[in-house]
Amino acid sequence: MVVEFTKMHGLGNDLVVIDGISQDVSLSSDRIQSLSDRHFGIGFDQLLLVEPPSEPGVDFDYRIYNADGTEVEHCGNGTRCFANFVHAKGLTRKNPIKVKTSNRILSLHRHDDLTVSVDMGAPELVPESIPFHADHQATVYSRCLEISGEEVRVDFSALSMGNPHAVLIVEDLAMSAVKDIGEALGNHPDFPAGVNVGFMQIHTRDAVGLRVYERGVGETLACGTGACAAVVAGRLQGVLDARVTVELPGGLLTVSWQQDSSSVVMTGPTATVFEGIFHL
Repeated sequence: MVVEFTKMHGLGNDLVVIDGISQDVSLSSDRIQSLSDRHFGIGFDQLLLVEPPSEPGVDFDYRIYNADGTEVEHCGNGTRCFANFVHAKGLTRKNPIKVKTSNRILSLHRHDDLTVSVDMGAPELVPESIPFHADHQATVYSRCLEISGEEVRVDFSALSMGNPHAVLIVEDLAMSAVKDIGEALGNHPDFPAGVNVGFMQIHTRDAVGLRVYERGVGETLACGTGACAAVVAGRLQGVLDARVTVELPGGLLTVSWQQDSSSVVMTGPTATVFEGIFHL
């Protein structure tokens, strides 16, 4: 069986997108891992599968798999790519588009310059809903991590943007131990589903730098939900304004949040790299 795919990226967060409406596609975790290999496969951070809607009022269902083959709840950069993919393939002409992930319904709006704004929904701050084990809800939490045989205490905000995030505010992104802390905090037992770990350096109240160590992938060039989580964390700590430019290694995103129960809105570009086929 031949499967057609499109290789895309959102600020260097690279993705394989597959039309699961026109094609009958069933992928095992092992097959996804082999396809994600950058030497022996296609290579990607996440694989996105477009499926028919499962409920009224939704245009598409949307499934997301990390490079290690695990299915995850959300991918902000992937959501923007999703919007441009379904238009390019003629699967819809609607704008905005409503898509259903495993735990949210998202609204995607395409602009004339092919950037996409995504209504990411409201952040989830209640620990058990992240999920995160904590005695009470707080703006900042602390945990001790063992790194290279030493105990290191880290302070972070914890929240969910449809997937779990921990956000640390750091003085210098270049000097931050992203891999060591990302792995240790990402595997901490208080995050039973794992966690994406963001490292945010504040430049001004409306501009930050960000690096993200993603669960099941490692550090990526960009993480859309991570950018949203970082702005939420900064807003809750009173150090950021309502509209923030987030500089990731792969480029810039704009994130807006008015606080309270309002939705987070993320805007940024996408790019199509190539199209191809693989055999099942």
